Amino acid sequence: MAVSIRNVAQEAGVSVSTVSKVLNHSPLISETTTKKVRAAMERLQYHPNEQARNFAKQKTYNVAFIAHTENTTAFNNPHLFAIMCGAEKQLNENGYHLIFVGLTAEQNECDTIKALIEQKVVDGIILHISAVTPDVSSVLVENKFPHIVIGKLDFNSELCWIDTNNQLSGSIAMRHLIEIKCHNIAYIGGAKQDHISLHRLQGVTRTAKDFNVSIPDNNICLGATTISDAQKITKALVDSRHPDAIICANNTIALGTMRTLKDLQIKIPDETAVISFDDYPYSRITEPPLSIVNIDVYDMGMQAGIMLLRKIKTPSLQVQSYTTLPVLIVRGSTHLC
Repeated sequence: MAVSIRNVAQEAGVSVSTVSKVLNHSPLISETTTKKVRAAMERLQYHPNEQARNFAKQKTYNVAFIAHTENTTAFNNPHLFAIMCGAEKQLNENGYHLIFVGLTAEQNECDTIKALIEQKVVDGIILHISAVTPDVSSVLVENKFPHIVIGKLDFNSELCWIDTNNQLSGSIAMRHLIEIKCHNIAYIGGAKQDHISLHRLQGVTRTAKDFNVSIPDNNICLGATTISDAQKITKALVDSRHPDAIICANNTIALGTMRTLKDLQIKIPDETAVISFDDYPYSRITEPPLSIVNIDVYDMGMQAGIMLLRKIKTPSLQVQSYTTLPVLIVRGSTHLC
């Protein structure tokens, strides 16, 4: 015969409601009583039905992490896994489970999110910026559903978000090149819709203006989404502009740039310095090692987990802020110019 909560109460010499409060970690129950109830549970080998308890409390203790995923996701967005791991650590420590929901190009973000909310399978949602649209914003705001977005929105919205300050990252990279006496500085960025790349460029140009350093329009090249793209752009830059420093919006671009400079027998950093962002995935295997402005994306994931737990507890809480400051790491690709 299955052991019930009544059996535990009788064994411990307390009421059923007291056992229930112990199971729900109520602060109203003394440590002595809690130990007595836990001991009775152990003697009787009582294991509470978590699913039933959660149903009664109208909580699932599940959180969805939503992002667009394609075959090349791990290559083009290597930080996604680190962000998820950071979020999962915080959630697990508070009794929550993280469920990954990957979206393909054919899937509608709104339909997926509506289903999660209506079916009550999660208590909150973490969204990568790649999965956020104005329609998604409307669904979450109208339902007052606990959420946090990884990445600053590029449209007006009441959605809660956290992000690293990519403009500050670009500013730090530019300031470093100015300090090592570079003058003819170029920027190779990602696709025109790549907001991270554009925000880093804004920081670069703002700092250049602050220091009266000119960056001609034809020193700014966007559209590099692959190593091959970066190689073609770098060759064109070298042939026409001969920059003494190149800021690359990400590691993929930096790898293509450094390969091309090597093929053209241009010495790094003696003739052309190279700096990029994020300490992954190529910065430690390039030759020379790549100087970078680093962002601890694992920590950003942890911050997302913390913020979402606060939102679940207080749904009216509004969070729109930068977290996790960028840090300059100088290596061989910029040690002199």
